[in-house]
Amino acid sequence: MRERNSMGRLRHAAVVACVAGMAVLLAGCLYPKENMQQNRGAANEAVRNVQAAVDQYLEVTGLLPIQNSTPDVPKFEKFKLNFAKLQAKEMIGEIPSVAFEKGGNYYFIVIDEEKDPKVKLMDIVSMQKVNDIQIWMYQHIQNTGELPKLEAVYPGFYEIDYKTMGKTAPVLKSVYSGQTLRAVVDESGAVYLDYAIDITQQLQKNGDATLIGEEDDLRDLLVAASPFVPVKAPAYRLRDGEPVAVQP
Repeated sequence: MRERNSMGRLRHAAVVACVAGMAVLLAGCLYPKENMQQNRGAANEAVRNVQAAVDQYLEVTGLLPIQNSTPDVPKFEKFKLNFAKLQAKEMIGEIPSVAFEKGGNYYFIVIDEEKDPKVKLMDIVSMQKVNDIQIWMYQHIQNTGELPKLEAVYPGFYEIDYKTMGKTAPVLKSVYSGQTLRAVVDESGAVYLDYAIDITQQLQKNGDATLIGEEDDLRDLLVAASPFVPVKAPAYRLRDGEPVAVQP
């Protein structure tokens, strides 16, 4: 509910800003790429600062300042940062404004916790939207006994039939490219966000797909190239030069 209220306030603020004057309209509404670059810059700076604090905490205590998790949590969502532990050791002052704890849209996550701990950001807005679709999905299955799916997009993954559920597909924006993504559903009714577009772009940037093994998880390309982790994403493997979602 908190995330939905925040989104409502943001939408209201955007309307007020656009009505206030043409200059604000041009700055805020016509140049999404520039705004995205500014947001990316703020995210990168926040991650760098928190990474330094986490590195210092690990060096002093031998532990990571993370919240407890369970084995069933996906690897890119598993270990949320515990800012209270960093503040208790005076290794960080103010929590970054982009953090959920300060009303921002991101959870700070620690990945590769055993070998090379890295601080990344998880987009709460995308996570909440996928969670909403998941609730619709389970309610429909419970009420009808049928999976609301359309044609297969990968082996075992399908487009979602929102019409059958009586719902409208939410707009899902990529934190990597700003492009619109789709959600997909597997045979069990689990909903995922499809990052194939972003992975394809990253493959093109890297240039040499021959260096990627058949069992390599292509999500790692997105994580290595940005401050963000993919939210609610299936694993991807390279098949005939294309990213293909695979079952765990």
